[in-house]
Amino acid sequence: MIQKNTNYIWGLQNMGTFNRIHNCTNPHQGKAKRVLCLCSAGLLRSPTTAVVLQREYGYNTRAAGVSKEYALIELDDVLCNWADEIVAVEQSVAEQVPEDFKSKLIVLDVPDMYAYMDPQLQKTILEQYRNSGGS
Repeated sequence: MIQKNTNYIWGLQNMGTFNRIHNCTNPHQGKAKRVLCLCSAGLLRSPTTAVVLQREYGYNTRAAGVSKEYALIELDDVLCNWADEIVAVEQSVAEQVPEDFKSKLIVLDVPDMYAYMDPQLQKTILEQYRNSGGS
């Protein structure tokens, strides 16, 4: 029977968190506004939002999802702390943002019916973002 060294495992997990925090505060990221884009799984709408906002405004963007089951990169406090602004593609996604970060939130109304980088999705994101007071 192999015995796990729980202190070693705990240390590795915390080192990963430490590295993520350090990466998020890395001064070499530049001065661009940091925008976290959120959808349910972080697969279609939020990555498209990230690309659109980066292209249009030059923002430093990241995409994540709020679904514990499906998100490739799941929303957490490290990402929320990193962001100057958080863009949620719909109200149900915005409700998953921790209370401490709601002041950074912009909520769009983008239905989950588009493919990644769909031209209509890009247009909808840009129009709604501009109308929300973002930029």
